[in-house]
Amino acid sequence: MEAVQKPGCAAGVQLRNRLTGNCDQRASAGTQIKQRSTAQRSKSTSLTSSPESVGKLHPRPSDKLNPKTINPFGEQSRVPSAFAAIYSKGGIPCRLVHGSVKHRLQWDCPPENLPFDPLLITLAEGLRETKHPYTFVSKEGFRELLLVKGAAEKAVPLLPKLIPVLKAALVHSDDEVFERGLSALVQLSVVVGPSLNGHLKHLLTSLSKRLMDKKFKEPITSALQKLEHHGGSGSLIIIKSKIPTYCSVCC
Repeated sequence: MEAVQKPGCAAGVQLRNRLTGNCDQRASAGTQIKQRSTAQRSKSTSLTSSPESVGKLHPRPSDKLNPKTINPFGEQSRVPSAFAAIYSKGGIPCRLVHGSVKHRLQWDCPPENLPFDPLLITLAEGLRETKHPYTFVSKEGFRELLLVKGAAEKAVPLLPKLIPVLKAALVHSDDEVFERGLSALVQLSVVVGPSLNGHLKHLLTSLSKRLMDKKFKEPITSALQKLEHHGGSGSLIIIKSKIPTYCSVCC
């Protein structure tokens, strides 16, 4: 005989099924919410524990005291020097020509036709450059401009402007900049002669300090002897007053 299900029993079964289904849905939903909460907490913990986030939440005092720690390699911090800006705009009437053996300068017009003011001063300012081609252009341009006919008459009136610029090169921390400044000073003395004596005292202090460095003792001594040779007897008195240990070429 077939079992006859009572209406009341059937209704009870359906109600029980619905309740069971709802419980399962709520349990499933609860499990999903718990999983999402756990994932969010884990992500939050990993973010706050990372070095980047720790730095943002707890900045070091040095970050405020030392501005170099803020994006020190940013392109916006690399501002071109005055000489580099002038050179890039064509303000220096010569260009570097790369040769197979050595480089040379090509002038836009004969150097003897160029005004020394402000070109000679601008080239002297370029002696403090530390990047190619500015280092070569400034050094060679300064030398070649002083070799033109009538250079003495053009350079002597510019000495009050040239001396502070050369001094800046002589006190520079870069050894190569100092060497270029020393060479330029000797070249200038060859051209202007005793006219340089009145300005020597402003330059000799930096030379005296560098004399303590063994690698510069010989080139500085040689430069001082050339300054004395081209400056005459008056230059010796000035040199000895600032560098008492200097030995005259006349000794």
